[in-house]
Amino acid sequence: MEQAESIFDQVDETRKARAIAEARADVAAGRIVPHEVVAEWLQRMANGERPPPPYSHTLKKPE
Repeated sequence: MEQAESIFDQVDETRKARAIAEARADVAAGRIVPHEVVAEWLQRMANGERPPPPYSHTLKKPE
């Protein structure tokens, strides 16, 4: 029996290319969160804490 295609099987190549270009521009501009910061945040979550998600210092702090 063949399964019907789901929305996860559909790829919008234009949207994908735009997202990749935006991500590359963010990295080039330094709008990133270092791996070590994300790893620490995830460890705190694993330990039962609920810290706010990390963010790039180059972006507006989430409220």
